Amino acid sequence: MIDRTGLADFLRRRREALQPEDVGLSRGPRRRTSGLRREEVAALCHMSTDYYSRLERERGPQPSEQMIASIAQGLHLSLDERDHLFRLAGHRPPLRGATSEHVSPGLLRILDRLTDTPAEIVTEIGETLRQTPMGVALTGDTTAYTGPARSLGYRWFTDPAMRARYAPEDHATLSRVYVSGLRGIVTLRGPESRAAGLAELLLPQSEEFRRLWETHEVGVRPADVKRFVHPEVGLLELNCQTLVDPAQSHLLLVYTAVPGTESHEKLELLSVLGPRPVVRSE
Repeated sequence: MIDRTGLADFLRRRREALQPEDVGLSRGPRRRTSGLRREEVAALCHMSTDYYSRLERERGPQPSEQMIASIAQGLHLSLDERDHLFRLAGHRPPLRGATSEHVSPGLLRILDRLTDTPAEIVTEIGETLRQTPMGVALTGDTTAYTGPARSLGYRWFTDPAMRARYAPEDHATLSRVYVSGLRGIVTLRGPESRAAGLAELLLPQSEEFRRLWETHEVGVRPADVKRFVHPEVGLLELNCQTLVDPAQSHLLLVYTAVPGTESHEKLELLSVLGPRPVVRSE
């Protein structure tokens, strides 16, 4: 059963404990609120202010598991706090580990501070969970995909528009990287894993994937420099730094350019152009 009083108290105290800079917001010179405002939390949780406010006031219907997961992420809760929130709302907490999509507060704090840098948080099978505005400007909003297409590796072998974002001479190597990586994850997670499910979907859909899968190649690593092809600024050569959260198997990818290079100038131009929509093939 939902504990409305406990839920309201926990939400209110977590909201008041967070500061604007903790979640990538500007404090402003006239701010008097202790912690975040309800409307700020609602925006972070992708819900209406009225809906969130009713929860803090012990009103409204029981929130769904999806709503609670969104609130837990918006409030930057730890896994223990997330599980507590689920129980207060009358739900069983989600499983932890490789299948979890709850991003740790530490990774979120880092991502929130990378406002002028392309960066993203992805799962071990290449599903984008969060992007910075510059990340969206570079590759489009890759959090918008659904189903197996959420995986970058799946899109690589099924959506021609995906490959248009990368230098053509790198395509063969990237194919080997994706197949090698998926093979390793399937071995690590087992035949019932989501990675194994992706492989089963791709085998009949892509002759290239099937051919590479049969080579049983593992350990193929991407190049230190990734070459993106942007429709407006052209080729960008970017270094990719990776921070790993081993508890959740999430990766924070940060893309930077060497100062003084043409790619560095193009990144600065991207910050002016802003985010662009995802292009999908029909």
